[in-house]
Amino acid sequence: MNAVLAQLEPVRRDLAANVRTASEVVGRCARSDLVVFPELFLSGYDLEVVEDFAVDPEGDEIAPIREACARASVAAILGYAEALACGGVANSAVFLDARGNVAGSYRKTHLFGEEKERFVAGDSLTPVELAGRRFGPMICFDVEFPEVARTLARRGTDMLVTISANMEPFGPDHDTAARARALENGLPHLYVNLVGEVDPNRFTGNSQAVDPEARVLLRAETEPPNTRPDLV
Repeated sequence: MNAVLAQLEPVRRDLAANVRTASEVVGRCARSDLVVFPELFLSGYDLEVVEDFAVDPEGDEIAPIREACARASVAAILGYAEALACGGVANSAVFLDARGNVAGSYRKTHLFGEEKERFVAGDSLTPVELAGRRFGPMICFDVEFPEVARTLARRGTDMLVTISANMEPFGPDHDTAARARALENGLPHLYVNLVGEVDPNRFTGNSQAVDPEARVLLRAETEPPNTRPDLV
């Protein structure tokens, strides 16, 4: 599989700008199978206003990204604030297939700190079929719990994927966890993290692709790769 780790800094409080960026990146990756964006990429990790940027993955707000996937024939995994039909907001990942259709979604089950006051926690751990693989999705804090990845593995996952907004001083925690979850389950693991700053947080990057033996095949360090495709 050719996967692009889109380690980027979103524009704070500008949904339209982040949708444009995601659409442009997808459009430049037509020779890839998959593009993975970090946690809450569309809104930025700004918990004070996350409710203002909550969207429906089938709605008009992210239609340009779905259309970009269809034009480029590439799948995407994207972190966003999901407006729930029953009220409230979830910290979610949407899975878009190469025709621009919503293939599945995941809602973060392990909320961290103030997230517990802002989001409705997910209650399901289910693999999502995309680009010929069965992905086991996790979002940020989820990756620190071995039971999450193990449950996904037992349910038929053949590749783990974590989208994250991990910040200082917790960078080493996720560097270890990304490799440990791969090794424990004998599965490849794609880990994609934010970069940049939203006061008081500085995001640590270090997006990486890990093989089933915990060997790092690619690491993006702490700065955005100027949106060029990083393939694994």
